[in-house]
Amino acid sequence: MPLLHLRGVTRQFATIDGPALQILKGVDLDVAAHDRVSIVGRSGSGKSTLLNILGLIDQPTTGIVELDGEPVALMGGRMRDRLRGATVGFVFQQFNLIEGLTAAENVAVPLHYGAGRRYWQRHRLASEMLERVGLSHRIDTKATNLSGGEQQRVAIARALVRSPRLILADEPTGALDIETGGRIMDLLDEVAADAGAALVTITHDVAVAARASRMLRIVDGRLEQTSAVAA
Repeated sequence: MPLLHLRGVTRQFATIDGPALQILKGVDLDVAAHDRVSIVGRSGSGKSTLLNILGLIDQPTTGIVELDGEPVALMGGRMRDRLRGATVGFVFQQFNLIEGLTAAENVAVPLHYGAGRRYWQRHRLASEMLERVGLSHRIDTKATNLSGGEQQRVAIARALVRSPRLILADEPTGALDIETGGRIMDLLDEVAADAGAALVTITHDVAVAARASRMLRIVDGRLEQTSAVAA
């Protein structure tokens, strides 16, 4: 049984004075544990819309989405929120850090919704994850005082701190230089492997896309298997 199962997924958005805007048009996708999937496509092709559906942030207009064999459409909002928090780690293109908090406090935010050891050891776990992304010297620095690349690494640490089973990364190396970006992708691969997690990456970076075991291209709202990467 795949971790994620999508069949016939569509997503459309209403417009003010015209027909609905059709973004996704019958997407089929299975993602298993340990999968490494990259999705490429032109700007506006629906990549981020698909990522939001995979991460239970949004729901399709029509079609089936199952997580661990459970139909997402039958879940209430609170159940989806709990499942997303426990299962999915997001690396957003827009870092979404809380400006008034330090790097460690930002990374620890997902741990506030947990219980037991992870809750009580949240500062240590956050600090350890920041060390893994090369920011041990910035643990107590406010988010507003971090560079763009440092903020990206904090966002990645926050996504990984709960050892999610599904990691969704939207342009994870977009604000990083080539060397740092390579290290970050190594880290994402390492953490995913340690946790037995699936890693789905949306990227325009050919080198990042080529690291995946499966490369998919979104064209006209549909997914296609591809052996060559073109943005």
